[in-house]
Amino acid sequence: MPVPDWLSRGPAARLLAVLNAGPGEARPVGGAVRNALIGMAPGDIDIATSAVPEAVVSAVKAAGFKSVPTGITHGTVTVVVEGRGFEVTTLREDIETDGRRAVVRFGHDWKADASRRDFTVNAMSLTRDGVLHDYFGGEADLRAGRIRFIGDPIQRIREDRLRILRFFRFHATYAAGEPDAAALAACIAERQGLAELSRERLRMEIMKLVIAGRAGETLQVMADAGLLGPLIGGVPFCRDLSRLAEIERLMELPAEAPRRLAALAVLVREDADRLRDRLSLSNEEYRRLDGIGHGWHGLDPAHGELAAKAVLFAAGPRGYRDRALVAFARSGAPPDDTAWRQLATLAERWKAPAFPISGNDLVARGFTAGPELGAALAALRAAWIAADFPTSNSVISGLISQLTTGR
Repeated sequence: MPVPDWLSRGPAARLLAVLNAGPGEARPVGGAVRNALIGMAPGDIDIATSAVPEAVVSAVKAAGFKSVPTGITHGTVTVVVEGRGFEVTTLREDIETDGRRAVVRFGHDWKADASRRDFTVNAMSLTRDGVLHDYFGGEADLRAGRIRFIGDPIQRIREDRLRILRFFRFHATYAAGEPDAAALAACIAERQGLAELSRERLRMEIMKLVIAGRAGETLQVMADAGLLGPLIGGVPFCRDLSRLAEIERLMELPAEAPRRLAALAVLVREDADRLRDRLSLSNEEYRRLDGIGHGWHGLDPAHGELAAKAVLFAAGPRGYRDRALVAFARSGAPPDDTAWRQLATLAERWKAPAFPISGNDLVARGFTAGPELGAALAALRAAWIAADFPTSNSVISGLISQLTTGR
């Protein structure tokens, strides 16, 4: 195959030159090779080598590169070249696995190392001169838009239960058509193993899955197979996620995992609470889901732009956009509906002003600090919003006067 640019020059090429001049052979493996075959950016460039970790550390140190023993008991050393990190892993064979971790021994057999990987499309390696080593038909599967486990799918899943979710993520990202029948059957048969996974690992895969190119239809397959509901603890709304993805595409918006997850699984705020617990969401992710659950219902072009401005004022630009897009997806309107698109882009056309009245303004009018002052400020804020966010001093003074008349 043609040699990709990152393999002929740059930090990866420099590192490979050092490693191949040492005691073993080194090749890029996995995702970077897969992506090179279909013309995608490499992403993380992982390197496999027949050299043991100690030899790797010695070679890169002599070349002036920094090494970090990030997983040295499993043969992995992270090497930093020109500010970029590369995982360099010694060829391995599994001695024992329990579905979450493996006991390994180092080896020199490239095919044996490839055989312990998950899918055929992730088991390819590439020499520096562009020779592709493909032991299990990964290139043909990639061209056909097919994701297959290497060997027995059930055995591969029992080695690491997370491979169930990885199968669906890779299918949603790289495949076309229906999922591989043997792989799908194995995922269903081994579904109880998902309960053994940590919340953090589940979150990592689900957040990647919901932003994949075919996320909606793939998640629907999972739902139909009984795999998705137990993961999220509720009813999945795959159609809403698919509609959101199409709206984002037409509006040229990036896919954002928290918003996609909310379209899939958040109708009310309690749903956000449940997902936070089940998936160990970050505080920021939870706040976004909670905001969507709290506010998507109130947005509709039929309510008028002032009502939308009130939501934008309260939620801020990103919170408003999240709510508007999810509401759009759930509205049933065509993805190119003009009125909904106007509503969804309000934050790009209008910036909410700061509330121009402070407690000191009311104290000067005779209010006392405490509950009375708080209630008066809340009433003024509501009146100011209802008046369409005026900034004129005379209008603002009039609002204060209306409140204080008759006190």
